[in-house]
Amino acid sequence: MLPPLGSKNRNGNLNWNRRELLTRSALGVGALGLLGVIADDSAAIAPLPADQLSPLAERQPHFPGRAKRVIHFFLNGGPSHVDTFDPKPALTKYAGQRVENTLTTERKTGAAFPSPFKFDRYGESGIEVSEIFSKTAQHVDQIAVIRSMYAQVPNHEPSLMLMNCGDSVQARPSMGAWVLYGLGTQNQNLPGFVAMCPGGLPIKDTENWQSAFLPGAFQGTYVDSQHQQLSRLIENIEHPHISSSNQRRQLDLLQRWNARHLVTRTDDRLEARIQSYELAFRMQQEAHDAFDISGEPTHIHELYGDGVHGRQTLIARRLLERGVRYVQLWHGAGQPWDNHENIEENHRRLARQLDQPIAALLTDLKQRGMLDETLVLWGGEFGRTPTVELGGDGNPKKGRDHNHYGFSVWLAGGGIKGGTTYGATDDFGFQAQENPVSAHDLHATMLHLLGFDHERLTYRYAGRDFRLTDVHGKIIREILA
Repeated sequence: MLPPLGSKNRNGNLNWNRRELLTRSALGVGALGLLGVIADDSAAIAPLPADQLSPLAERQPHFPGRAKRVIHFFLNGGPSHVDTFDPKPALTKYAGQRVENTLTTERKTGAAFPSPFKFDRYGESGIEVSEIFSKTAQHVDQIAVIRSMYAQVPNHEPSLMLMNCGDSVQARPSMGAWVLYGLGTQNQNLPGFVAMCPGGLPIKDTENWQSAFLPGAFQGTYVDSQHQQLSRLIENIEHPHISSSNQRRQLDLLQRWNARHLVTRTDDRLEARIQSYELAFRMQQEAHDAFDISGEPTHIHELYGDGVHGRQTLIARRLLERGVRYVQLWHGAGQPWDNHENIEENHRRLARQLDQPIAALLTDLKQRGMLDETLVLWGGEFGRTPTVELGGDGNPKKGRDHNHYGFSVWLAGGGIKGGTTYGATDDFGFQAQENPVSAHDLHATMLHLLGFDHERLTYRYAGRDFRLTDVHGKIIREILA
């Protein structure tokens, strides 16, 4: 790179000696090399047009997808598959007897422990579902149950990361972040990815909806949905002292300062902060309307119920119809479904909180013509043992230990073939045996329904093209409509 005409050397003279000329030229070659590195580290998706400065601007997938948005019911703690969507008559037949099993459990377990809940067949498909999800079961002909999921270890933290981010060890972007990176959002005045968890955070906290090495604009926005008052549900939604026009002037000035600062460095954190300021300002215009459910008609409130899960599920529907791309609904702080004791009492109580809101959402989405383009996912990070957990004294605790060898999830809506089951665990429900499905397979299938080839949805980081499914993933075509 030659020095510009009229530029001065280090001594302030217009004349350049050979050494200075070569030095400047060499630095110019380095700058060209740097440009190449920066280009390599750019996103694999085509760059945004110049007139679309927001990284959240809506973008087209690889091919037309059946689904345009996702809602994920996460039953953190690990719901028991043999008590919900995977009936096992053998547990009743061999109740109280030792089960031959070579699989290692995290805690000591004893004899076969039959489900305390009754299973019935529902819909034209006749799929068996537990009585504790009888309202959800009314929609079983729109649901595909995967009964052969498996994880890697029987621990909450790595299993949460695997199910949400596709990797149980390394920090990786969450599924919601990948979807937002690929599709953007349809509403620039609301977060494209919202995670609601009433009462606090789940295990692993905000890592469950992290953006990791993706730009920070793609991470989930957390909402504590236990609150009903809007000012507590979404804190600082209104400025207490200045008008919107003056706020805009402040932000414009801050933007100019930040842009000037950013010119001299590459800092994803600063870029994410700039975008968060802009989003926070725009949210003041629309968030009030989206999160305020008081205007919904009485029959809709009655449909969803007045509990916290009814409210947050209704808010989720309002967000989806306003263009939010990905909504994740957690059951509550910590790991409420981690029922090592008294599973009959605890699972019945927890399911009662969710069953009506889930059924209401499926009904509501269908009536509004949204279900065909909304992908609904239900599940936890793993399942539970079909054998009873034993206490330190060797006596049964009437609960179940963690089981990552086999468990169930279900999907409904956008592109899913309803009234189907896929895969199976063994006769007792210990391990996935028929058509085992990994988290990578589940993610690949969901991305396919959203219009993505999961092997092509990549982001270059640290010299490597990363993807949600890593080097794995097989689309489960048998559950596609």
